[in-house]
Amino acid sequence: MPIKDVLLPLVGEPSEPALAAIDKCVAAAADLGARITALAAEEDISLRPKVSISADLDNAAESEALRSVTNAAGLLKAFESAASRMGVRADTRLCRLASEMIAPTVAERARFSDLTLVPVKSHDSRSEKLIEVLLFESGRPLLLCPEQRAGELRPEFENVMIAWDHSARAARAVGDAVPILQAAASVRVVTATDEKTEAVMQSGADLVDHLREHGISAVFETTAINGSSTGKVLAGWAHSRAVDAMVMGAFHHSRLNETFWGGVTKTVIGEPPCWVMMSY
Repeated sequence: MPIKDVLLPLVGEPSEPALAAIDKCVAAAADLGARITALAAEEDISLRPKVSISADLDNAAESEALRSVTNAAGLLKAFESAASRMGVRADTRLCRLASEMIAPTVAERARFSDLTLVPVKSHDSRSEKLIEVLLFESGRPLLLCPEQRAGELRPEFENVMIAWDHSARAARAVGDAVPILQAAASVRVVTATDEKTEAVMQSGADLVDHLREHGISAVFETTAINGSSTGKVLAGWAHSRAVDAMVMGAFHHSRLNETFWGGVTKTVIGEPPCWVMMSY
């Protein structure tokens, strides 16, 4: 199915990296030929008023009602400017939510999109929580945009790698990414392993054969782990080959193991090396 309708959640404050990521996400939607809907969430935070004795009841009531919200308007302004500049079909939605309701609300809305674009702050617990909820509750693939690398990202996905671990979730990610893979100039299937067993080599060859039936010319190769983590190895591979986008499945191991011991998903979410299309 072609990617025609994408969602962009806007959460947090309009920092320079966040604004650069918004710009690149809009550009990516333009390259896909998709409509993009920005869902801006103002975080509603109650502030505890200072204890004071005052005869001014109106001021006291105002103090009790004091709220703090994140600057979603600034994020929306940047989005609208980018969409207008690039001629992208765009919609906007603004909501005020308690912090614990932001992720589930975005996930519910994401069910009505082909793809959710997610700006990601490096090693940020809020970004990681949003991504995890989207993976498990939206039923849709994600496209992660690393904010710290936004300035160097290309919005066209010409050089794409598939992080292939033979799992059902990796297969799901490949299926979701077919429109992007078909448009790419170069597609490489990469398995990180220290053992080039017959099963490993056959699995890679079978995926290349399957992709060929969809008009996708791909090559398969392995890369050694050598005592490092698989996530770091794949990120290093992507950097050294100037990869535009990585396609991967999420949480091959149990969520509990990933949470406590790390893992490929946690490593990549913590600091995406490039655009990362991820499915669960």
